[in-house]
Amino acid sequence: MRDILEEISGWYREGTRFALATVVQTWHSSPRSAGAAMAVSEFGDVVGSVSGGCVESAVFELAQDVLVTGLPVRQTYGVSDGDAFAVGLTCGGTIEMFVELVTAERFRRLQEVAELVERRSPVAIATVIGGLAEVGAHMMVTADSARGSFGEHSLDHSVTEVSQGMLAQGLNGVVHVGRHGERRMEDITVFVESFAPSPEMIVFGAIDFAAAVVRMGKFLGYHVTLCDARPVFATRQRFPEADEIVVEWPHKFLQSRTVDERTVLCVLTHDPKFDVPLLVEALRTKAAYIGAMGSRRTHLDRLDKLRGAGVSAAELERLSSPIGLDLRGRTPEETAVSIAAEIIALKWGGSGQQLRELSMPIHA
Repeated sequence: MRDILEEISGWYREGTRFALATVVQTWHSSPRSAGAAMAVSEFGDVVGSVSGGCVESAVFELAQDVLVTGLPVRQTYGVSDGDAFAVGLTCGGTIEMFVELVTAERFRRLQEVAELVERRSPVAIATVIGGLAEVGAHMMVTADSARGSFGEHSLDHSVTEVSQGMLAQGLNGVVHVGRHGERRMEDITVFVESFAPSPEMIVFGAIDFAAAVVRMGKFLGYHVTLCDARPVFATRQRFPEADEIVVEWPHKFLQSRTVDERTVLCVLTHDPKFDVPLLVEALRTKAAYIGAMGSRRTHLDRLDKLRGAGVSAAELERLSSPIGLDLRGRTPEETAVSIAAEIIALKWGGSGQQLRELSMPIHA
C-alpha cells in the first residue's frame, strides 16, 4: 500500500469512499509480493496494481461489489486454465487478495498511518482477514505501542507482539493465532503490513551523472540524499528530486550519519581528495552497497591509496568499482540504469545475465 498511500489518503481526507485490494499471500511465480495494493474509488478512479495486469480487471469488478455491499472479501487468483475467459495469472503464480471498503468510520487510523510514513516513523497495520474475529478490524502498531482492538486483550497483546517483530524486520505477511492470541492455533487470520522507513541512498558528488542517479533512486523507492562540499554545485535547482541536499565534506558527513544494512552509497566524485577519505569511512559501515565511479586507471590508483590508508582486503571486497553493470551505456541516464541494475542484482542475488540464458524461476 505504500506506493498508493499518498493518493488514497487524499481520498480519505476528502471523504471519498473506496475499496482497497491488498495482496496478502503469494505462491510460486507471483508478479507482486504481499502488500501490493490497488484502490478503486466510488467514482471509478483506480490507483495501484496487484499483479502487473493479469487480474486487475477482475479485482476492479470485485472492488465495485465491495463498494456496493460494504462487505470485505478474500479471493484467490491462480494459474489460467484452458478457458480463454478465465481470470488467472499467466505467469503460473497464485495470489490471495483481501478487498475491503475504506471510510473514516471503518479505518479510523489510516490518516495517522500516512502521517507516520511521511515522517519516516516505523508503523504497521494489522488487519483481520478471516476467522473468529471481526473481519476488516484494524490495529495500528508502532515499535512501542498499539492503537485499536480486535475485541480481546490477550488477542490484541499477541498480535501487537507479532506485528512489532515483523515491523522490526520490515516484513509483510499472514499470521494465524487463536481466539485468545495463542500462537499455535489458527482461529483467526491476520495480515500484517509493515511500513518501515524507506531505505536510504546517499549520492556523493554533485555532477550530471548524480542527477540521473538521484532520479533513479527515487524511482526505486529510496530516500535520497545528495552530498557535496561545493555549495555552487549542490543546489536544489540542480537536484530538485533529492530528499535532502547536504553541503559538507563527504567523509565528515558520513561520520555523522547512521548507515544501516539497507543503505546504498554511490560515490561519484572520482576525485581522490574527496573519495579516498570517504571510502575509508564507507567501507567500515554496514551499508548494503558501496559503489564508486571512475575509469579502470582511477580504480587501480584508488585501491592503492585505500590500502595505504589501512583499508583491509576484506573491506575492499565490498567495493563495487568501477560502479555499475556492463550495459555499455553512455549517457547519465544509461549510467544510472547500470548502477541501479547492480544494486538490484546484489540485493536479490541476481546474476545480471539475460533471462533467456537461464532456466531458473524468474521470481525466486
